[in-house]
Amino acid sequence: MIRSLFAAFALTVALAVPAMAQAPKLPPNVDPQNTIIMQTTKGPVIFVLRTDIAPKHAERIKTLAREGYYDNVPFHRVIEGFMAQTGDGQYGNGTGGSRYPNLPAEFSNVPFKRGTVGMARASAPNSANSQFFITFGDASFLNGQYTVIGEVVSGMENVDKIKRGEPVQNPDKIVSMKVAADVK
Repeated sequence: MIRSLFAAFALTVALAVPAMAQAPKLPPNVDPQNTIIMQTTKGPVIFVLRTDIAPKHAERIKTLAREGYYDNVPFHRVIEGFMAQTGDGQYGNGTGGSRYPNLPAEFSNVPFKRGTVGMARASAPNSANSQFFITFGDASFLNGQYTVIGEVVSGMENVDKIKRGEPVQNPDKIVSMKVAADVK
């Protein structure tokens, strides 16, 4: 009798507690310390940070992700055929930045193509702070003028689904953004 009561209790608890959401599986050969898992309203997106070409920018993205800065931040500027921009955790409209100082440019010869993650900035080259964008296709006109910080390795189909606009009305959001090594 005790055994059947325990089994009934265990079943009740199992049904009452929702299953924990599992982190997306990382592609092979990516370093979890330099990989970002971004849950969006359209689904997961995983990108690898390019610490080899933009170490200061990569460190900033990881710091802000670990602080929860990007959680619930909208994609405020999304241009068809070009890019989806986000990362303004201050105001959510593209005019804000983090509490940290702006970063010096880390331009490289890495091209902007589909899935490239770049750092957004104002007209001054050394004005990148917290905002970033993901390109939908070739954006070679940005080459050497914006810092490449990463590359989407999974979930680009979810980036493609993000609502367009400049500004976006009722925008999609980053639900949460974490360094992969921190996800249990």
